[in-house]
Amino acid sequence: MIRLIFLIVNLMMVSMLSIGQDARDLVRKADERSRGNTSIAYLSIQTIRPGWSREMTLKVWTRGRTDALILIQSPARDKGIAYLRKTREVWNWIPSIERNIKLPPSMMSQSWMGTDFTNDDLVKEASIVEDYTHTLLGQETMDGRSCHKIRMLPRPEAAVVWGKVLLWIDRQDLLILQAEYYDESGALVNTLHASDIRMLGGRLLPARLEMRPADKKGEMTVMLYHSVTFDQQLPDRIFTTQYMSRAQ
Repeated sequence: MIRLIFLIVNLMMVSMLSIGQDARDLVRKADERSRGNTSIAYLSIQTIRPGWSREMTLKVWTRGRTDALILIQSPARDKGIAYLRKTREVWNWIPSIERNIKLPPSMMSQSWMGTDFTNDDLVKEASIVEDYTHTLLGQETMDGRSCHKIRMLPRPEAAVVWGKVLLWIDRQDLLILQAEYYDESGALVNTLHASDIRMLGGRLLPARLEMRPADKKGEMTVMLYHSVTFDQQLPDRIFTTQYMSRAQ
């Protein structure tokens, strides 16, 4: 009888480890699909508020999970502003004062350029693979697609913005179709919804991302990808603070 109990407990533990590992693997594969080894993307971001809206165009370079450079190309008043993520450090180049400013971790939860995205959303200081534990909650349908629903909780040692994140990952194409972001008290803060799935850079990806704050009805930020090039070799100099002032 005792052996049977130990056997059942061991099987339950193995099953739980397998489910956790499967959930992490799904998140890793979905993350890699959207990144590639490197990428160069052209996109626009529209911030929509009651009575007004504004639009920016950007060029973004990424390399792996650690390096990213964001360059604002328009409007004219913001042209040349750049953000660099290098491993765990984030820098902001401001042309008007010709200075590079290192952003502290406390600023990662703040709004990026007045949008509904946070600094962390754009430069991705936190890793959705390494900084969270992952649990597969089941399956749900999102926009007619069967999805894995996954809960992500921050690891104790991770310096992350969110207290909990829920992901819906398309089972067939491993696309992240929706993400819900919760604060440490468990309140929903933002919802990211992905749509307009099409070929970008030879990969099937969502071209439209909408971020909606939970407590601000009628407000949202829309990110539209116009073109993406994956796996093109990028020189090391792109991901340096010296390059930020002359990126183009």
